[in-house]
Amino acid sequence: MAQAEPGRRERKKAATRQALSGAARDLFLERGFDNVTVAEIADAADTAVSTLFAHFPGGKEALVLGHGGEREEALAAAVRNRADGVTILQALRDFLATRGPFDPAPDPLSRRVADLVVATPALRAYARTLWTGCEAALAEVIAEQAGEEAFSARLLARYVLEIPDLAGTEPDPPAALDAAFAHLRRGWPGLI
Repeated sequence: MAQAEPGRRERKKAATRQALSGAARDLFLERGFDNVTVAEIADAADTAVSTLFAHFPGGKEALVLGHGGEREEALAAAVRNRADGVTILQALRDFLATRGPFDPAPDPLSRRVADLVVATPALRAYARTLWTGCEAALAEVIAEQAGEEAFSARLLARYVLEIPDLAGTEPDPPAALDAAFAHLRRGWPGLI
């Protein structure tokens, strides 16, 4: 069944969210995250501050990194929809390898945003919160797909979700990502 086109109201909400995110990103890249106020972002997007918070209750950090629901869905899909013969750990590594500081070929704007996140303590902390907030959903899909007992699945999910924060700040993030998964494969040999 074909998905219905979004209505006018939904399109307007999406356009407002896009305008706010774009204005915030441009201001943050130009002046630094800590040197921009929500009032300046709202003004640049031609909206009210209350509108900004209605669309982004997480505040300035959410303007750059979103709310986390997309991550949760994408992580679960990476495990559930992996190709035959691809292990759970490999699917998770491959998924992370396309994100933020691990992306091998980002467009210049994406690279600048990833660098901003890594260099800004508030953004880095928020990103970590978004990743670790996916723990229950990831643990559930790992347990479902691998037959792991609940605690083992939670443990693995927790370790995987700490990797973006730990490896993403290393001098060579892709190499650190590979090293992190090498350690995990030793701890969960059945999921290799």
